[in-house]
Parts: sequence; structure tokens; C-alpha cells
Amino acid sequence: MAPITVRKIESSGEVKKFIDFPHDLYRDDPNYVPELYISQAKLFNRKKNPFFRNAEVDLFLAYRDGKIVGRIAAVDNHEYKEFTGLNDGFFGFFDVVDDYAVAEVLLNTVKDWCKQKKFSSIIGPANFSTNDTCGMLIDSYNVPPVILMTYNKKYYNDFMDRYGFRKKMDLLAYRIDTQENRNQRVISLRPAMEARLKRDGIIIRKFNMKNFKSEVDKLHEVYNAAWEKNWGFVPMTKDEFRFAAADMKAIVDTDFAYVAEHNGKAIGFALSVPNLNEVTINIRKGRLFPTGLFKLLMNQKKVKSVRIITLGVIEGYRKSGIDACFYALNIEAAVRKNIVYGEASWILENNDMMNKALLHIGGKVYKKYRLYEMPLK
Repeated sequence: MAPITVRKIESSGEVKKFIDFPHDLYRDDPNYVPELYISQAKLFNRKKNPFFRNAEVDLFLAYRDGKIVGRIAAVDNHEYKEFTGLNDGFFGFFDVVDDYAVAEVLLNTVKDWCKQKKFSSIIGPANFSTNDTCGMLIDSYNVPPVILMTYNKKYYNDFMDRYGFRKKMDLLAYRIDTQENRNQRVISLRPAMEARLKRDGIIIRKFNMKNFKSEVDKLHEVYNAAWEKNWGFVPMTKDEFRFAAADMKAIVDTDFAYVAEHNGKAIGFALSVPNLNEVTINIRKGRLFPTGLFKLLMNQKKVKSVRIITLGVIEGYRKSGIDACFYALNIEAAVRKNIVYGEASWILENNDMMNKALLHIGGKVYKKYRLYEMPLK
């Protein structure tokens, strides 16, 4: 068999190949959803994506007989090291043909890269960090991913184990069916909970799209405060948060976007977005032109699921009922819009408060994702 070679990406043309490789790899997989090319190109643009200001990233492609057979990224996240005090490198964007020899060469490339930087361990996959898509699917391979969640074949995990990676943390995805009976109690209690919160100076309102930039800046502070004690959390700079928000702006539905304020100061927010993967699964190679945009516009109102991306309240206001109101408002909106279910993802397996809350409203864990770690000697 021909030898496997790995090349570091040096040009925009090679970045395009890096983005497109999964489309060829999963061409015959009915559950694969292509990422929109326009979003991926923006993500990898070192001039536009502010993540690159605080990180070093190298992208690699594996070739055999002149054909691409795998890809991987190596990441040195300076913000992560400064915030956590840990000395870990990361890998991400790992995709590979069903051949362990190729996976081994790619993983060796990242391991050598991390050793040169004297990291103590490698963690991944993170694309590029835990503020982006991350985790490797470890079950439910027969279900398409929802928007901004990862997907992979089972053999990826077999390769991880074989190479020497071990579980670092599992990330849970809950399915919440709109017609779950327990939801009716949450909905019925919302008016009384909101009235009690209002007496304490706390209101819950919809996200104001007309003041998008100022709203985003308010929520940036909440985001970094509400999640700072979660395992693996890395604060987002204001520019990073604005960058992520700008990418989401076109798909935000204010019936699923809420802000909690105490005397005018933001103390929590919840964001769910329509699961446009139901549409983009049929857009070839994630290209909106020439026909993909038409498919997206014509079919987005037919979407029957949402993804609950964030729901957080800063310390000092938790267990006050704000989170229950967020859930109730989302469920009510889902019923009005004929949404069948929502996926709450991802939730750390050790986040007891969130896991209990989701189980309380009838959520069921139906997918798991894994972050792996390997010490470097």
C-alpha cells in the first residue's frame, strides 16, 4: 500500500480542501449534515476570526496516492492556559477514512506538535475550543446531528482508544418532547414565578434585535460569569463573543431568545435556535449557491425541532426560578410553532444542577459526546 504523507496547510486553496474533505468522506451517509461553507470559511479566516489573536493553530491534511484521506488541527489556546493555569494542547477537526494507519499518522503529527510546545497532555476534539463545536459522538450514530453539534462514525472512537486516548469528560444531549406531560406543570407555574421575580426587581424579556450590538455586549458579561466555574470553560473575549453572535444573528428567533435583568442589569439569558440541519442536510457540500439558498429559504419554516444552546444565570440568582421561566417560555413557543422537540446540548455530565433541571421537565439523554485526553511523557 502507498505511503501516507501529512502536509501542513499553507494556502487558502488547501483550507478549502480541508473544509470539503468531510463531504466526500460522508457522501453516502444519510445522517451526515454538511456545514455551510460560508460559515466554515469565516471560521478558518485568520484575519476575521478573533480566536486566532490568542491562539496558535496549524491544520494538516493526510494524503495517500494523491488523495486526501484525513484531516486534523493542532491548537495552542493561550486564553485557556492563562485562565486555567493548565498546560494542555488541543486537537480538533479530526476526520479520517476507516483506516487506523491514517488516524495514527494524523495523531502522531499532533502529538509531535504538542511535544515541541512542551504540553503536558492533549485534549480533544475541540473545534477550536469548548466555545465552538466539540466532542466526539459515542452513541446514537443513526440520528443526524442538530445545528452546531458534531457527528462522526463509531470507528473514530475505536481509533481514539487504540491510540491511547482516554475519557476526559462526557457531554450530554437531552431530548425534550414538546408534549411531555411534565412540561404542562412548568408552563402553568410560570406566571406566578414571573410575578414573584418581578416583585424582587427581576424581569424576563425577549432579546431586542433592534439593539443587537448592545444586547450582545450585555450578554457577553453574563456568559463569562455564568459558566466560569464549569469544567473546561474558557472565557470569550468581547471580539470573540461578537464574532459568534454575528454568525448566529440570521437564525435567531426572538420567541426563543430571552434575557433576565435585575434592576436593568442582565443576570441571565437563554437562547434556542431552529434546527436548520433539517434543511441543510440536503444542501450539497454546504454551498448556498446556486440552489442551496433557495432550499434554505423555502424550507426553514418547516423545521420541527430546536436546539437549546445556552441557558445560564449568574451566581447569586440561581435557584430563584429564572431557569424554570426560561424553560417554560421556550416550551410555550415550541407548542405555538408546532415544534416537536428540542435538544438541550451540550451539558457536562458533572453539571448536577442542569442535569437535574432537565430531568425534572422530562428531558431524556439520547446522545453522548466525549472529550478525550492523553498525557504526554
